[in-house]
Amino acid sequence: MQKQILCLVFTLAMAAQAGGAWAKTTPANTHLTADSKAAQARYDADKKLCNDETTPNARLQCRRDAKAEYDQAMAAAKARVVTSPAPIAVAHAAAAPQAAPACAECGRILSIAVTEKAGEYSAVGVIAGGALGAVLGNQVGGGFGKDLATLAGAAGGAYAGKVIEEKIKTHKVWSVTVVYANESRASFDYTNDPGFQVGDRVKNTGNTIARM
Repeated sequence: MQKQILCLVFTLAMAAQAGGAWAKTTPANTHLTADSKAAQARYDADKKLCNDETTPNARLQCRRDAKAEYDQAMAAAKARVVTSPAPIAVAHAAAAPQAAPACAECGRILSIAVTEKAGEYSAVGVIAGGALGAVLGNQVGGGFGKDLATLAGAAGGAYAGKVIEEKIKTHKVWSVTVVYANESRASFDYTNDPGFQVGDRVKNTGNTIARM
């Protein structure tokens, strides 16, 4: 009875030691090594105790029981390695997010040019200028000469009306050139100052651009 108690105490101590090794280490091969050593140490201790049995049959049965316990301990250690969480960690690593693709519609301001653009004349300005010129030409000379003066006044007035209207409608244009990551370029025109500066990061938005 005393031998059985000593065997039980030793078994519990070795199991606690194996459990502590399992809790402190994480790699699967470390777990298996610690459990194997604990099982082997317990098996060796059991065999020594079996030698103290008084009869050959008792010693033989004791060794059989010790071997069975050893085999069970090794099977349990191998089962814990199979169910190790290491494959989960590998799966998480494989599922790491990929790098975001480059923005094809993003670029930077390369240059800004401000120019004056002549306004476009309309038929209203030409007709009004021609009418005024005809009136003025009609007041010159008489007879056939008066008719020529009227025609000349109408033609000159039409041209003057065109020029005056173009001058009135003249306005500034801000031409903004953008260079993209693939070295392509695009130009955008504004009738008012868009507020950009050379080097600004921008992105295409419909038919225009916006600062990023």
